[in-house]
Amino acid sequence: MRSLYTIMLRLALPLILLRLWWRGQREPGYRQGVTERLGIYATEKPEKLVWIHAVSVGEARAAAPLARALQAEFPDHAMLLTCTTAAGRETLKQLWGESVLSSYLPYDFPEAVQGFLQHFRPRLGVLMETEVWPNLLAACAASAVPVLLANARMSEKSARGYRRWRALAAPAFGSLAAVCAQSRDDAERLARLGAAGVEVTGNLKFDVEPDAAKLAAGRDWHGRLRRPVLLLASTREGEEQLLLDALPEWDGRLLVVVVPRHPQRFDEAAQRADVRRSRSEVPGEKHRIYLGDTMGEMPFYYGACDVAVIGGSFAPLGGQNLIEALAAGAPVVLGPSMFNFAEATRLALEAGAAIQVEDAAAAIRESVKLLASPQKREQMSAAGKKLCESHRGATERHLAVCRRLLTGRAPG
Repeated sequence: MRSLYTIMLRLALPLILLRLWWRGQREPGYRQGVTERLGIYATEKPEKLVWIHAVSVGEARAAAPLARALQAEFPDHAMLLTCTTAAGRETLKQLWGESVLSSYLPYDFPEAVQGFLQHFRPRLGVLMETEVWPNLLAACAASAVPVLLANARMSEKSARGYRRWRALAAPAFGSLAAVCAQSRDDAERLARLGAAGVEVTGNLKFDVEPDAAKLAAGRDWHGRLRRPVLLLASTREGEEQLLLDALPEWDGRLLVVVVPRHPQRFDEAAQRADVRRSRSEVPGEKHRIYLGDTMGEMPFYYGACDVAVIGGSFAPLGGQNLIEALAAGAPVVLGPSMFNFAEATRLALEAGAAIQVEDAAAAIRESVKLLASPQKREQMSAAGKKLCESHRGATERHLAVCRRLLTGRAPG
């Protein structure tokens, strides 16, 4: 089955490269490092190296506590962080600068992943969340590189998809050295797909501390405005229109801050905005809609808002990270589609830190109610912070697994 998968992947290579070029029109980062995606590298080759793969922005941020813990635990090992998206690579630069090695992960061709492994020779691989690639994992197993699936999640929808390709998926899951699952449900689904050594270790995203300086800057910005602020956070295509069209008639005070999930959509979202943050730090009194078109500033936006509506949840996309908002103390309103954060959503709803609604119109109605109720917002804010504090500790549990895999590995 893996041979057929590889043939299909080879046939698709021209289209894959064409898509890279096309995406590079809006995000130049996709036209950089193309040889890395083919397993050709010019970077240094440290003697000892730990490798973490985080596909994009959310995973890169979630991996940060574990990466720092591994650096402290194994200071004689270099750290390599790989990603797939241009935005992910930019996030790695923002978080780490030149203190780690960074690269694109190669496409899942046998020769590309072999080139990657021969160049970097990692002593441990850590794949974040759901990055299961058949040829990559087969090559790691053949090279005796233990691979941990970290912060692993598996929705029922995704599990059904993998079951349809069981002959391809089962060997890949079975070759993992260990799995750290976010919840018991995730662990059970992963085990049924063929993963062994599955442990429930919690969600690393609870261990990510909001940037204190940016959080404080956001709160100061809000104080200077002296206006209620509704944040539409990490919105995806089509969601801005749904949410903005549901707004009530403007009262002359409410400021709606829109922060699209992907930077390539900033110009599109700007068509509905009165002003952009990149051009005006503080909106004027007559500005109603403010576009957050800056990267790496989500703590600022969460600190600046009174209520946060989490995007990616009003289309069947599985939602975006609500934990970051909860940790910042923002009262959270969610749409119906949060399957990528099912456990965190359940916990937030049970704690009274979030409200989940059936559609965009209901999200705006609930947000307006919250804006009119300072006491309710304070209760939700306190509940969110308490929830995050009580669920920290996933990093240490992940580190224990990494320690076991690294120290149990024969040198080579």
